[in-house]
Amino acid sequence: MQNLTEFLSWLSGNILWGAPMLIALSVTGIVLTAGLRFATIRKIPYAFRLLIKGRHSTESGDIPPFSALMTAMSATVGTGNIAGVATAIAMGGPGALFWMWSIALIGMATKYSEAVLAVRFREQDDRGNYVGGPMYYIKNGMGKNWAWLGSLFALFGLLAGFGIGNTVQSNSVADALEATYSIPHPVTGGILAIIAGLVLLGGIKRIGQVASKLVPTMAFLYVATGLIFILLNIQAVPEAIVLIVDSAFNGHAAVGGFAGAGIMAAIRFGVARGVFSNEAGLGSAPIAHAAAQTNDPVKQGFIAMLGTFIDTIIICSITGLVIVMSGAWTQGASGAELTQQAFDILGYNYGAHVVAIGLALFAFTTILGWSYYSERCAEYLFGTSVIMPFRLLWILAIPAGTILSLDFVWLLADVLNAMMAIPNLIALLVLCPLVFKLTKEYFNK
Repeated sequence: MQNLTEFLSWLSGNILWGAPMLIALSVTGIVLTAGLRFATIRKIPYAFRLLIKGRHSTESGDIPPFSALMTAMSATVGTGNIAGVATAIAMGGPGALFWMWSIALIGMATKYSEAVLAVRFREQDDRGNYVGGPMYYIKNGMGKNWAWLGSLFALFGLLAGFGIGNTVQSNSVADALEATYSIPHPVTGGILAIIAGLVLLGGIKRIGQVASKLVPTMAFLYVATGLIFILLNIQAVPEAIVLIVDSAFNGHAAVGGFAGAGIMAAIRFGVARGVFSNEAGLGSAPIAHAAAQTNDPVKQGFIAMLGTFIDTIIICSITGLVIVMSGAWTQGASGAELTQQAFDILGYNYGAHVVAIGLALFAFTTILGWSYYSERCAEYLFGTSVIMPFRLLWILAIPAGTILSLDFVWLLADVLNAMMAIPNLIALLVLCPLVFKLTKEYFNK
């Protein structure tokens, strides 16, 4: 086991989440952004108008376009927005936040293209539900000779879900609630399993309904609270912005408990944590968007890209600004502990409650969103008969995650997440001419 752990650690740090993967994600995003003539940046207001109209739909699909986005965001808005941003700044300095913004702007084109292809090549299963995602646009878009690549994606997505989308999330909630409110891990695990079970056994329609109410509410409350703390310390905002930009291009020397970081560290941790947070390029979100009630892939693509914008440009920015403005990043802490310290400093000791409640809500919705992703991967591999056994197994894994040591699970989940991205990025680059063509035809109409 020790040898396997060391190998996976090397593989994750040097290859899968090292320079090769970060370059591949960045290059793919740049190619798609340029090929779309920066439409994903220019059309942000238009995308929000489509989102508002998409709360109700009578077109083909299972859930309204708005609910599809909320389901996708339920999986992406999670620990990455609280702990991930803090880790990026702790390891790469304030400049890491600038590179998180940068990867998000080009990641919008990646997320857009994923959703366009997901709707374009989706299918209906034996139960009449709409299914799609990378495994389907690989098989139906690249040809049956490439179906094995889609099966690999489905296998990686199925296994990764039990790590990054289930056990590590319930463990994070249990840790936060025990540290802040002294609630025992098994109690948290049992409550999470019961609530999640009530939602998950209802399938995508119930997940979409819950996500449509819970995700906007929790995101608004977190952002509003962070904004209040920032406004109470508004005089520190200009200095924080200057520090972020300067650190992005010049690195940052050691100060206090911060060990110092160069430009490459800022880029590496900013890009890596940004992708971890918004999942652009991993191929997870298009699985949810394939269920949208829409007859036009391009419309859903524009709605889908807002997931990256809201997740990183808005929510992660709140966390990052609070951390930089507070000066807590110089005290040697990392992860959720750093975020809590920062909110405590700016929020007059209310930070522990903000972070604990935020983590609990964000992680719970991630469990819901990833359950759907992994379920669809399981269905692709084994058929619709696996759906109910999968849901029961998923629910049982939630309390298990609160009482197990998950260092190895975290490591394996990181590896499997990166392995998901490889087939997806290949498909995006092969099929991008079709994305460009569909987009051009849409605007010509």
